Amino acid sequence: MADTNGIAQGKFAGHVTTKRTVSKVSRRVGAKSKRVGLVRSIVREVAGLSPYERRILDMIKIGGVSVDKRVYKFAKRRLGSHKRALAKREQIKAVHSAMRSKK
Repeated sequence: MADTNGIAQGKFAGHVTTKRTVSKVSRRVGAKSKRVGLVRSIVREVAGLSPYERRILDMIKIGGVSVDKRVYKFAKRRLGSHKRALAKREQIKAVHSAMRSKK
């Protein structure tokens, strides 16, 4: 990106400005704070799993051939995107392994 020179013509035309040194707030969007993480974990503990998450957990418990693919397809239909479906599958697998290790 070329600097401007204050003249309205030429390669570097435009109003002279100074670069911002602080980061934009939009860069931080989506970053989870400690407080939000704590609140979400408490809500998860109190409310438990939603019905579709329980169904995914049952699929994982039953197991069988290509259970990962079936879980992924089910989660993708419910959540709408590939990335969210993969994340949800891993999250429910972690819940299942925590349940198994607790027993």
